[in-house]
Amino acid sequence: MAKTQKAGGPHKYFDDQFDDEEVLYVFRKHPVVMRKGLIFGMAAWLVGPVYVMVLSLLHPDNPPSMGLFGLCLLGSIVLGTIIFMPWYISWYFSVFIVSDQRFIQITQKGLFNRTVVDMSLNQIQMVNYQVAGLQETLLGFGTIMMQTFVGDLVIHDVHHPAKIQKKLIGILREQGIAATQFAATAPGGTPLEDEEEQEA
Repeated sequence: MAKTQKAGGPHKYFDDQFDDEEVLYVFRKHPVVMRKGLIFGMAAWLVGPVYVMVLSLLHPDNPPSMGLFGLCLLGSIVLGTIIFMPWYISWYFSVFIVSDQRFIQITQKGLFNRTVVDMSLNQIQMVNYQVAGLQETLLGFGTIMMQTFVGDLVIHDVHHPAKIQKKLIGILREQGIAATQFAATAPGGTPLEDEEEQEA
């Protein structure tokens, strides 16, 4: 998900935004990062129905009522939602903000772990992206890597990486910053992968 804030907005997009700072672009990772939480949450939905089925097998002469089945199903849905929520919160509150002054990466892990990376736009030298593999190609996500004066910033599982890279390059050029771009769609032998290996 990505969006652009209207110029001259009356409210701040995030707490640390400067008074003279304008948010130009905001994007998140692809919802695919929530897949584990979705799987565990959906599995929890089976707890209630399986419990009722076991009771039916153990007591065939006195099977559970439909009211009990509905209550167990509702409880399972609530349990699945609770299990899924930490993944959703991590995805929703993990955002990448581009203003007219800096690039900010806010990473939320669970409920109580938050990391912020803040760097000036003029530190960015190069913006690359890579789409590698069938899953990334079909679902439309990939990796963006920013080469900066202080090291490489690699962002995995980004939704529409080509579109976001183009937007980032456009913002940098509008701010008078010369940055190069590189696109890689092959899974092997690309400069992006070589740089990631060096980083590891």
